[in-house]
Amino acid sequence: MTNNDLVFGIRAVMEALLAGREIDRILVRKDLQGDLFRELYAALKDRHVAVQHVPVERLNRITRGNHQGVIAFVSAIAYHRLEQVVPFVYEQGRDPFIVLLDGITDVRNFGAIARTCECAGVDAIVIPSRGSVTVNADAVKTSAGALHVIPVCREPSIRQSIRLLRDSGVTVYAASEKAAKNYTEVPYDRPVAIVAGAEDTGVAAENLRICDEIIKIPLFGTIASLNVSVATSVALYECVRQRMKQNI
Repeated sequence: MTNNDLVFGIRAVMEALLAGREIDRILVRKDLQGDLFRELYAALKDRHVAVQHVPVERLNRITRGNHQGVIAFVSAIAYHRLEQVVPFVYEQGRDPFIVLLDGITDVRNFGAIARTCECAGVDAIVIPSRGSVTVNADAVKTSAGALHVIPVCREPSIRQSIRLLRDSGVTVYAASEKAAKNYTEVPYDRPVAIVAGAEDTGVAAENLRICDEIIKIPLFGTIASLNVSVATSVALYECVRQRMKQNI
């Protein structure tokens, strides 16, 4: 059975997967077992879909339908693959301009970032398949429709994505208030990616270590940090400024 952005029931979820529908995440009853359950996991093989094992009470709160212990949340968009986006941008004769979101879970921040990315000419937004915001109707609305335009890549991890970008000749900057260098002191007139982290934890330490440079936005007030969507916008438009200057 389906209900807008929900698909529930083991067979229905498997059919959605096999039909190529974009699934953001799947909730599975903790004690679910049996042949159908094993078929479901076989259908999930090699797909970047987060699976959460939850009490049956949580499933019952989401739908009163016969969910059989499985509920899937359908994405509002079709996802892209970063390994395909980057070569495509190069083939167009352009320098890739990528934004990676590490651990951002707030839908409104995500939508606002996507809107800015689209306006700034970003080629793709990268989110991890687990522990991240998903593209739902609220995110699309907050983005003013930008999420229907800009490619979103859902990848196994931000760490792998950073390595892929660096191997592809892209300079990767991570934004962190702990950085020594201001965001205006690095060059963006080249293939570039910016990593933004969650407001509470920032970019994960393991990801900071493999970026080319860590940058910060100077703050002069008493509040410790900017909203992540605002901070990302500031960094993106410094990139735009430098690129426009180069083209003049």
